[in-house]
Amino acid sequence: MLLAAVAVILVALDQFVKYWVKEQIPLYGARSFLEGFIQLTHVQNLGAAWSTFSGMRWVLVSISAVVSVAIVVLLSRRIVRYPLGRWALTIVLAGAVGNLIDRAIFGYVTDMFRFQFFEFPVFNVADMCVVIGGILTGIYYVFFYEKHDGKRERRDEAAGD
Repeated sequence: MLLAAVAVILVALDQFVKYWVKEQIPLYGARSFLEGFIQLTHVQNLGAAWSTFSGMRWVLVSISAVVSVAIVVLLSRRIVRYPLGRWALTIVLAGAVGNLIDRAIFGYVTDMFRFQFFEFPVFNVADMCVVIGGILTGIYYVFFYEKHDGKRERRDEAAGD
């Protein structure tokens, strides 16, 4: 239940920030946020990361929906039991759903955070969730999966033989 609440809060935060940016900053406009570090901008991204797959709205909606359903299955059936894995997938889920909502409703994702001290694509809260959750998922699989969930999976397979 806590994981579901966190996912809902992260999606709500993402949607609130996107709404605020659309209301307060004109398209392609900018506003200082953390001077010299991050600037708030208002950009519409028709694709995915770095505008890849631009114009492929329904492909991206479909991929996001399939990934979201797969994560819900992994979490609800407790296929991933180790806490780090569960938290990581929850954070990825929130990011996938946040951008899925934008793509399905508007046909684009609103991005707003731009680093000022080096060139990097503009991003949003959902993107941060996908990246942070993805890194945590990688850490989980490299360092914890085999010791915890992988062992259980092999025991379950052996019991079925």
